[in-house]
Amino acid sequence: METGQRKWHGSVSGIVDSSLDEVWGIVSQTKRLSEWMPMVERCTDLVGDEGIPGYVRLVSGFMFPQEDGERSWIKERLVAMDSTSHSYVYKLEASNVGLEGSVNTLKLIGYGDSTLVNWSFEIDPLEGAMEDSIIDYLGFLYKSCINRIQGAIEAASKKV
Repeated sequence: METGQRKWHGSVSGIVDSSLDEVWGIVSQTKRLSEWMPMVERCTDLVGDEGIPGYVRLVSGFMFPQEDGERSWIKERLVAMDSTSHSYVYKLEASNVGLEGSVNTLKLIGYGDSTLVNWSFEIDPLEGAMEDSIIDYLGFLYKSCINRIQGAIEAASKKV
């Protein structure tokens, strides 16, 4: 791929009717991904410690349909995590979905009893794919996850 090629960008947001700390508590922990990301079946620690840049995790499930019906998998590295600003950045290092090099950023902003969740992403252009279609699909996928955070928080509070 040519260096300096323009990246494709997208961003989705949603309001969760829970406090900043409640939302951060669920979205910042790898082991809780499947609670708010329905397409994630398993998340495995590979290298390093969660929450510390350099940490690598393997996420598998049905994020992106595969022609052979196999589960999709994504190996991603934590680039940055800032619990003060309630944000983190992961870079996709390897996968069977063709999005290597993509970067996902999740940032929370508290508004009293509610929290704005902003999920932005950038990917390298995919050969043979329409930019709008890919950005729309990823936006739809990530927005569906944001929309599940509230239910995940409520379900977790009932377990306690």
